[in-house]
This record gives sequence, structure tokens and C-alpha cells, in this order.
Amino acid sequence: MTIATTGSSRTDSEDSLGIEDLRRKYRRERDRRAPSGSTRSYTSVAGEFGYYAKDPYTARTERETRTDAVEALVIGAGFGGLLTAARLKEAGVDSVRVMDEGGDVGGTWYWNRYPGIRCDIESYVYMPLLEEVGYLPRWRYAPGEEIRQHAIAIAEHYRLYGDALFHTRATGLAWDETLEKWLVSTDRGDRFHATFVVTSSGTLTQPKLPGIPGIETFRGHTFHSSRWDYSYTGGSADGGLTGLADKRVAVVGTGATGLQLIPHVGRDAEHLFVFQRTPSTVDIRDNRPTDQEWAASLQPGWQRERMENFLEVLAGEPVEESLVQDGWTATVNLQRQILSGAVDDTISPEEREVRDELDDARTMNRIRSRVDEVVTDPATAAALKPWYRYMCKRPGFSDEYLQTFNRPNATLVDTADHGGITRMTETSVFVGDEEFEVDCVIFATGFEVGISGVLSGTLPVTGRGGQTLLEAWGQGIQTLHGFATHGFPNLFHLSALQNANSVNFAHILQEQAEHIAAVIGEGRRRGARYLEPTLEAQQAWVQEVAATASDTRAFQAECTPGYYNGEGTRSIGGASYSPGPVVFHRLLREWRATRMREILVEPSASRQPKAVSAGVSA
Repeated sequence: MTIATTGSSRTDSEDSLGIEDLRRKYRRERDRRAPSGSTRSYTSVAGEFGYYAKDPYTARTERETRTDAVEALVIGAGFGGLLTAARLKEAGVDSVRVMDEGGDVGGTWYWNRYPGIRCDIESYVYMPLLEEVGYLPRWRYAPGEEIRQHAIAIAEHYRLYGDALFHTRATGLAWDETLEKWLVSTDRGDRFHATFVVTSSGTLTQPKLPGIPGIETFRGHTFHSSRWDYSYTGGSADGGLTGLADKRVAVVGTGATGLQLIPHVGRDAEHLFVFQRTPSTVDIRDNRPTDQEWAASLQPGWQRERMENFLEVLAGEPVEESLVQDGWTATVNLQRQILSGAVDDTISPEEREVRDELDDARTMNRIRSRVDEVVTDPATAAALKPWYRYMCKRPGFSDEYLQTFNRPNATLVDTADHGGITRMTETSVFVGDEEFEVDCVIFATGFEVGISGVLSGTLPVTGRGGQTLLEAWGQGIQTLHGFATHGFPNLFHLSALQNANSVNFAHILQEQAEHIAAVIGEGRRRGARYLEPTLEAQQAWVQEVAATASDTRAFQAECTPGYYNGEGTRSIGGASYSPGPVVFHRLLREWRATRMREILVEPSASRQPKAVSAGVSA
């Protein structure tokens, strides 16, 4: 059943629209989702909404404050932080402290435990350090709990728990000019020194809520999908949500998270209302258990080979064989609209755009046709069809989501003409004048993009001479290779900014971790006072990123509002190194071999490196 706010169902003419007709259709659908030029606003889970971000999984325990010193502090215990800590250990840095706001390691896989959660990248290339830890995933697309347990296994394998600080948020980093170390402050009262600091706090970490008028007045039960309340729903990530058997449940959001959890809520709730502003593309997932015969045939080095091959295919580089053949590798050309990588330069840009737009139209027509094949009600099928180009939203995959809307207890509420939910009251959710009484609202509304740590200002960083990092970046981000900034010695960042990007960001994080560990290891070997990019090298890199930047603004301006285009207000293009991750990783290897001097500050004859202080006063 659908609440028909779309005004029409599928027509035969829409199945054979030409490119110009498609463009007009896409623009109409984009404009429907931003009435009068407005875009949906979101509310941070802070202040009166701070309880949405609390940890429901691990009890906070009291501990003594730290006033000691470590050689390396890694902020963030997701895969980026774990990989960095592991590679630092391998490089001979024994004193490595990992710190995270969560109650354990895992990052997004610690927080996200909603029913149905799985990785949408093949687990054999997504889950890092499989050979090092001695593990092979049970499924091609692994469930969240298996991934979380693998994160724990990495921490145990590299002995990272001994000096880990959980439920701890860094509140300040200040360069100590005398000791030439970082003074670290936290929300637990810690004040300790670290010779090196690496931030890996992620770009999708802070949950967000839609800015719905009256959201605070609702008296039913609410929670965010990244803090799933199993005490209310019952069951587990495998389903069995028996607590919802007599509940009318609203799910707000139909992105990647919604695609996974909605089938479980639909199976177990008395009634499910799915509030959709923009439908996702829903392609075939085809998950399956790991082939044991294939697993037995694997030779040492197989994972790196497979990861590199997947990255090369997605980056548009030539390969003899594609080892991972799935929905991602089938849409490589279309991904160039958002993700950096090689392009076909044997034809003109105009010819390439025509070819890619035709490929895009064929792909989207196939995905829309699948909706008709699966969903029995024509009006519901019409509302579920995505009318935009393929990479306007992160592509989705599911073999259960569309089928949910054939259930008699599932209602799709299309909010497009209202730009989202209109308001909430003590008992109901409104779309326009239509009222939906519900007992529970689950917000599958994602995260604040890029809002974490040093970028958000929630982690003030003060470098040499009292300059803050945000001041240094006041006229634009200034880094060498995205990792380090002049004026902020021994400080490294993991992110896609002026670095590489890919749909398999775990691979990008692995390369970043290896680079940082190699730089720190070489600095220690040479006895460098500290590691800091020269101003000349930094300026040259910023100029190179700008000169090679791809401009995605025109493409994203035609897209429906979403997190890729800042709800229709900005473009994410230009942040990463446009020639692509394969070229970038090759560049880093060459730089480490020949140009490491651009970041090493050698000790003078009169000033040898200082030993790490045994303690620091508060």
C-alpha cells in the first residue's frame, strides 16, 4: 500500500524516455524534493537531543586520569585507527595508545548494529588484515557483527587493548614547544603527552536527525539506527524483533541503512510506515556463503592482490581480469561522476559524456524495471522508482527491500512533494495534512558529512606559534598529500581530503596507515627532531590538487538533494586527488623513496632529539 502523494503511477511512455525527456523528468523530480528552492534541514544530536548519541552497548566505567606520555596516540578505533596502530607496531613503535568515544573498537561497526546490517563491499576486499589475523569471512558480504568481531581480533592480535582509552573524547591538542610533543586533553580529565598524533575519527560519525517541527514533542519511543534499542524491539541483528509485534513503527530514511533494516521491521511490526523523500536505487545483491573450495585454493598474498585488483577496476585502470565481479565493477564509468579515477581519453570529453549518459540511462531504466517486476501495487512501484542519474545517491543493493512493500502491513509514505515529513505531534507523524499515528519512530537518517574532530572544531588543535589548525586552513585546506600541515609537527590525518577516495574506503585507509607508519618509521630511524612538511612542498601539493581537480558541480546540481551534494547546497568534488587512488598510491611510493626530506626535520648538532617525558603535570 502507498499513500499516493506522487500523483501518478508508471506510464508506458516513461519506459522509453529519450535522453532529453529523461533530463526534464529528473529535474522535475529534483525540484519536487526541494519545494520553493528549500532543502531539508537536519538537527545535530547534541543539547536536548544528545541522548540519541549515547552508547547503548557498553557501560561507561570510571578510571584514573592519564598524566603520562606515549610515543603515538591514535584518535579513533575504527578500521583507520586500528590499521594505523597495527602498522606503527610493525614499524617498531611499541608505545601506541588508541582512543575512541565508543566503548570498544570497530568505529562505525561498533555503533551500527541494526537488524540486517551488512557491508555492501565484498568482505574479502573490505575487511582488512585477513591474512595477518588468519581469518576468512563466512559470507561474500559479511554481516555487521562478523565485521565488528574482526575489528576486535585485530586489536587483540596487535595487543592494542593494553593502553586503550574508550568512552574518551579528545578535547584539545596543543604543541608543547619545549618538549616538542603534543599535549593531549580529553573529556575525562586526561592531560598527557604524545610524540606523534594520528587522527582517524572518520567522516560519517555523528548521527543526525531531520529538522522536523515538533520532533521533541513526540511521546512515543524514538531512536537513531546507529544506536539501535534492542531493549525495546527485542531480537538481534539477525531479526526476530518480537517487541514490535503490537507496534505501529515509522522508519524515516531509505538510504543504505534503510534498505537493510526495513525488511526486518516489516516482518515483525504490527504495521510499518516507511517515510521516503527520495527512493534509492535497489539493484540485485546476490549474497552467498564463502565457497570453501575457493577458500582452500587461496595462496599467500591473495587479499592484497584482490584488493588492488578491485581498486584498479573501480579506478578505471586496465586489468587482465576483474577478480570481483559485482554491481560496483559493472558501473565503473558511471562512478566517474563522483569518484576520482582514470577516464577514457581515446574519445573527446563530449563524446564520453554522451556515452556515459546513455549507459546511465540504460542502468537506471533496468533498475526502475526491476521495481515493476518485484512490487505488485502500481502506485507503490511508481513511488519507489529512482528518477535521477546513477551516482546522485550512493547505489543500493538488496534482495529483500522491494519485496517488503508487497506485505499487507507495510505502507510507503512518499513525502517528496513536501520535502520530507511536515511535522510531528505527541502521537503522530504528519505529511502535509495526512496524519499517521505511530508508537515508535526509527531515524535511519545517516550522519553529518565531514563533521568530526579537527574539521568540526570539536577538537581544537594549536600548533607552533599558537596558530590553530582551522586558522591555518582558513583560506582552504593546506596539507601535503592530505596527511600533514606545515606548522603542526608530528600530526597526521586519515581522510579523503587532498588524498585518494574509493567506494572501498577501507583499502584507502590501509594505504594511508602504511604511509604514515613508513614516514614515522623513517623519521625515527634518522633521528629527526620531528616530522613536518615544508611550506614549499605543501604549497606545491595544494596547487597540484587544484590543477587536477574534477568539477562535479554541474552533475550534482542536477541531482536530487542528498548528502553527496549537501542537500542541494554544495558539491563534494575537488576534495580528493582526481587522477585516482591507483595513481596516488604510486605517487606516495615514489615520494617515500626519493623525496622524504620534504617532511623530515633533522636534528642540529647542538640540539639532539629529546627523550619522551616520563610524565606531565596537570
